[in-house]
Amino acid sequence: MLLAEAGDRKMEAVRAIRTVTGLSLWNSKLLLDSTPVAVTGPDWLEVANEAARLLEDAGAHATVLCDWCDRPITRGAGLLDPAPCTGPWPAEACRASWPPAAD
Repeated sequence: MLLAEAGDRKMEAVRAIRTVTGLSLWNSKLLLDSTPVAVTGPDWLEVANEAARLLEDAGAHATVLCDWCDRPITRGAGLLDPAPCTGPWPAEACRASWPPAAD
């Protein structure tokens, strides 16, 4: 997940980063100050979406990226991009091209 902007409510964003990453307040502030930055590494899509939601609720701007091809993943069901995945794996496994259906 990529933290794109800090937003207006920086203290709330620092707390959200701390919640998502488990870092100290100081390290969370350093992470926020170095935007754009990856907050989490490759993770389950559901976990990344929840982390992005927490950061956005705190006023920050976050983007979930496909860990296969680095394309942004929208938060909803449906095809994001009809172009084939550029990652080294089969296109059917790409999370950006084929996000899981929302229940």
